[in-house]
Amino acid sequence: MNYATIKWYDIANGEGVRISLFVSGCTHQCKNCFNKVAWDFDYGQPFDEKIEQKILDELSSPFIAGLSLLGGEPFEPQNQAALLPFVKKVKERYPDKPIWCYTGNVLDVETGLLVETHKNTPHTKELISLIDVLIDGPYVEALHNIRLKFRGSSNQRVIDVKKSLAEKCCVLYME
Repeated sequence: MNYATIKWYDIANGEGVRISLFVSGCTHQCKNCFNKVAWDFDYGQPFDEKIEQKILDELSSPFIAGLSLLGGEPFEPQNQAALLPFVKKVKERYPDKPIWCYTGNVLDVETGLLVETHKNTPHTKELISLIDVLIDGPYVEALHNIRLKFRGSSNQRVIDVKKSLAEKCCVLYME
């Protein structure tokens, strides 16, 4: 997996100051996507052990609230395989630092998988279970609203993943 960029002190993609990892590769290709450059799976730098360790080290800072995963698309099948072991390390080391994830896919809270079944892999369910807040759904330009918090269009949901999976219904993190 490649990553497009890392924002070490991001306040736009989740609550508090966060580290935001923008992975490369996306097949959604939403009209007027804010990060078209990251559609290409070969764009950016390899997500190797060195950069993984740097993120883990930087997360130790007390003013870093957590980690956000964006793209590109974190739930592209080939990205899931690389992200799962990394997210497991983050959760083991920093269980109190929430992980937020943005996806153009839609979560089926009853199954804990993606509605877009062709995107589900043997890693999907476990990866979703490690995420605290999931912003799901494709960006739809016709539904764009600048008043929305942490999302670009009104079809997207800001989901409390833990509560949703436990209750088997969508529990929004915020309205």
